Amino acid sequence: MANDLRAGFTGKPTEPPTGARKVARKAAAAVSREANAVTVGAADHPYTASGLTLAVGFVAFAIGYAIGRSKIDSGRSYWR
Repeated sequence: MANDLRAGFTGKPTEPPTGARKVARKAAAAVSREANAVTVGAADHPYTASGLTLAVGFVAFAIGYAIGRSKIDSGRSYWR
């Protein structure tokens, strides 16, 4: 009885995707492969992955702090 159940379309489209749909599908597959590679690499080398994550976070914080400090006008006070 369970083998007779037909719910929704389970086949493949008659025409293969072309144009933007084809490019989007290839891009999604490439992103998926790269994400899997990063996950496997992080699982194999957890200390290196943690160190890189902390280093990138520190550099991003330092850049944000420097940009934020450069926007301050030290000559005049905003509130008088």
